Amino acid sequence: MTRIAIYDTTLRDGSQGEGVNFSLQDKLLITAKLDELGVDYVEGGYPLSNPKDAAYFRAVRDLPLEHARVAAFGMTRRRDIAAEDDTGMKALVAAGTPVVTVVGKTWDLHAREVLGVSLEENLRMIGDSVAFLVANVSEVVYDAEHFFDGYRRNPDYALETIRKAADAGAAWIALCDTNGGSLPEEVAEAVAAVAREVSVPLGIHTHNDGELAVANALAAVRLGARQVQGTINGLGERCGNADLCSVIANLSLKYPEFSALAPGKLARLTEVSRYVYETANMNFRPGQAFVGSSAFAHKGGMHVHGVRKIASSYEHVDPTTVGNERRILVSELSGKSNIAEKLAEHDLDQDQELLSRVLDRVQDLENEGYQFEAAEASFVLLVEKLAGRHREAFQSRGFRVSVAGVGDGASLTEATAKLQVGEALEHTVGEGDGPVDALDNALRKALEHHFPGLRSMHLVDYKVRVINARAGTAARVRVVIESSDEDAVWGTIGVSENVIEASWLALLDAFEYKLSKDARQPRPARPEPAAAR
Repeated sequence: MTRIAIYDTTLRDGSQGEGVNFSLQDKLLITAKLDELGVDYVEGGYPLSNPKDAAYFRAVRDLPLEHARVAAFGMTRRRDIAAEDDTGMKALVAAGTPVVTVVGKTWDLHAREVLGVSLEENLRMIGDSVAFLVANVSEVVYDAEHFFDGYRRNPDYALETIRKAADAGAAWIALCDTNGGSLPEEVAEAVAAVAREVSVPLGIHTHNDGELAVANALAAVRLGARQVQGTINGLGERCGNADLCSVIANLSLKYPEFSALAPGKLARLTEVSRYVYETANMNFRPGQAFVGSSAFAHKGGMHVHGVRKIASSYEHVDPTTVGNERRILVSELSGKSNIAEKLAEHDLDQDQELLSRVLDRVQDLENEGYQFEAAEASFVLLVEKLAGRHREAFQSRGFRVSVAGVGDGASLTEATAKLQVGEALEHTVGEGDGPVDALDNALRKALEHHFPGLRSMHLVDYKVRVINARAGTAARVRVVIESSDEDAVWGTIGVSENVIEASWLALLDAFEYKLSKDARQPRPARPEPAAAR
């Protein structure tokens, strides 16, 4: 089995993506997480570009990395300057990393028109830079920028640049599809041509402008590349880089002749993907292959029926192999298989009458604008109520929200909640930053002294969507609220022509679900009195 080296450039190339910004601490935490995954190389940045990257290379020396080798990234020497006198070259050596990656121009157009140097001087810049770094660093990777565009237009010169880097002692030569517009067959042909020219191990670095970055990377591996450069979740400039989550999963699960991670590491892939999203303060991509929350989500009734019998009938891999999970969605498209699968989670799948009632009710509610895919807690409450198992902890007796100006453009939002809790009628007032926060505070005042466990519950996210926009101001709106406590996250939903009422309904479900959830959890056993032991 051939081991493919994984070279992660999330911290450098990935940070060039729109809206991506890592702090120094973020970069160090992600480096540690990538090391735990078993990534071979972590490219930390360009030490001469900004103080943060320079600080990273100082701080990363203290990280107890077990597997990953940190790489500093830079460009070839400037024209007409000796490599040993070039500030960029000296900064790469001073970074103190075990690996340095240097990028050079492969496309004659870039040498002439962008750098403004002769083709001969460009070759000297490549050879001198690689040779200088080889003399001062233990491992040098040469990134051949715009290789595939250059090879397409002037193959002889493109190959000459590669030979220069190889002759100067580069440990790896990575062929870059910098513009991201190459096709898999073009990549395969060019990689095969380079493999015939040099004996240095090859790498592949692809961008996703044609939505083919992963396909191009895999095509290169099949033709001889032994290193894949990319980013977690495909972060990067323009349309991004090759998504290493997909590259690693495909190499590990679809190609028995290759391996990408040490045994047992692949199951951490989803965890690492979501960790990077969270650290970058970005939303997950539900439909992301292998690691997305929808990657193994089944909605159509026929699909769920098949999956319940034979999982592989509608799943190309076992979701647990990449640390993900199967999800059964409930919607108006659901058949009885979907509902049966969800009811089985609550030991109710044998009740055919209940199954039909739940399906009918879900379809009626979705016709009104409800959607339970992101509001599973509301669905659980619906099932428990239809099954006669739900025990109401409280009842809503009404609410009111008012907003008043208090001068200087500021406003005060106040909410009143009236709830019946057993024999007690609670009538409370809460203030907040907007109506939802005020309603949440009013509910807490009414309920927390009855149910102290609610203090661990927090509102995480709030989303509003207009369902039937053509109705204008009378349009119905859907509110989805995400809540969490110390061990779970759940979504609830409310629908109304009034956004405040829809928010109130979603909040009531959030509180009800938390109380129902706590009631289902077994309480810890009390210790026996000393005399009884």
